[in-house]
Amino acid sequence: MPTSSPSRTAAIVGAGPNGLTAAALLAKAGWQVDVYERNARIGGASSSAEIFGPGTLVDLGAAAHPFGVASPVFARLRLTDHGLRWRHGRYPMAHPLDNGSAVVLHHSLEDTATELGGDGTAWRMIHRSLVDNIDKDLENVMGPLLRFPAHPVRMAQFGLFGSPPSTWFTRTAFRDQPARALFIGSAAHAITPLGHPFTSAYGAIFGALGMTRGWPVAEGGSQAISDALGSVITSHGGRIHTDTEITSLHELDAEKILLNMTPAQVMALAGRDSAAGLSDTTLGRLSRWRYGPGVYKVDYLLDGPVPWSDDRVGQAVTVHVGGQAAEIRLAEAQITAGRMPERPFVMVCQQQVADPSRTTDSRTILWTYAHVPANYHEPRRGLVAERIEAQISRFAPDFRDRILDRHLVSPQDLQDWNPNLIGGDIAGGAMTRSQAVLRPGLTREPYRLTDRLFMGSAATPPGAGVHGMSGYWAAQAMGAEPREA
Repeated sequence: MPTSSPSRTAAIVGAGPNGLTAAALLAKAGWQVDVYERNARIGGASSSAEIFGPGTLVDLGAAAHPFGVASPVFARLRLTDHGLRWRHGRYPMAHPLDNGSAVVLHHSLEDTATELGGDGTAWRMIHRSLVDNIDKDLENVMGPLLRFPAHPVRMAQFGLFGSPPSTWFTRTAFRDQPARALFIGSAAHAITPLGHPFTSAYGAIFGALGMTRGWPVAEGGSQAISDALGSVITSHGGRIHTDTEITSLHELDAEKILLNMTPAQVMALAGRDSAAGLSDTTLGRLSRWRYGPGVYKVDYLLDGPVPWSDDRVGQAVTVHVGGQAAEIRLAEAQITAGRMPERPFVMVCQQQVADPSRTTDSRTILWTYAHVPANYHEPRRGLVAERIEAQISRFAPDFRDRILDRHLVSPQDLQDWNPNLIGGDIAGGAMTRSQAVLRPGLTREPYRLTDRLFMGSAATPPGAGVHGMSGYWAAQAMGAEPREA
């Protein structure tokens, strides 16, 4: 039997992974839950579509899921009982180099360290405790940081490696380019200058996840994650309303309301509504929230796999394209300064390495994005695609010959599709200085706006990623006590 009174009601605005996770937890706890989504399908940044026609499946947002496969709340919700299947490639990640070779992240610490030769000892020293204690470290970092950590000793140990800037860390820890590139490519997921504090944490945790959980894709596209969450919701009596945009809180008749939004959308919906009851302190905190650099996404339809110079790159789910560590450092500094790099850092995902179902024939879907300045507008359409293709061609010289079609998605296009992606910012807000750890601003209650109104999105701890943990913590703040079964 449900652990809460069925009379308790909740409205969730936004059916991205965090909104869906919160809704699933509340529904399991016996609440009557209604989810409202402006688009025709649920999923937000975890959705997929046949944009190149029938028989092709493209992830519209997130693609590979190291945090998803490791998510404690996804495990608790038993998403695999609702159709979700994780699929792994031979290698979680590869980083091609200009000499025609590549450095590869393996599924084990020892294999990765052996790959790095003389830097293997340093790689082991940095990652051994993370690999051995990955569950404890995830429990520490996948929640609000202004709380006593579940494993304080581990938190202190992680801080020793995670707090320095990644540029200093790589120069100090490693002697050779392969190890430096492998580490700093993961650190670049922060989408912030790599000379900033805490960027080493990204390099360390992404590497450790790859070597323990892998960087899998969801079989049938990232939409499968959202559909599994939707299945949990409806199986416990929750209701999902698509093609339904909420423009006023007065449209919602519920005891509690959760906004799966970042501060800009919260302010637009509730900031000027006296009925929302937002305090001056909360309004000030939300209005000071700043957004960071964006991404420019380009999906490719190819007549076959990418012809990488090093064949092993073609067996990796994720590829970091940026060359040497110094090049990546320069590119990330340029986008923060508002300049479009000639050689941007490019994320590539080869989902078909792990999930051949992405096309029904011999063609290949290639998912890419480049880091670009905030609110970037091209001087001419296609400029960023050209630079992405030039970067990939450095390491796969015949790449352009394989292109059958391309689909360009600018930062403005991303925002039009998903209003949370302000200026193409996929992190829910700049990951600089205090915003890297205090989301959304300095408060001990990051999810609670009022006694009735709550926020759960990438702008709340633990931040961006398809893991549902922001939704988990928001549901707890709302009063959910989800059952295990």
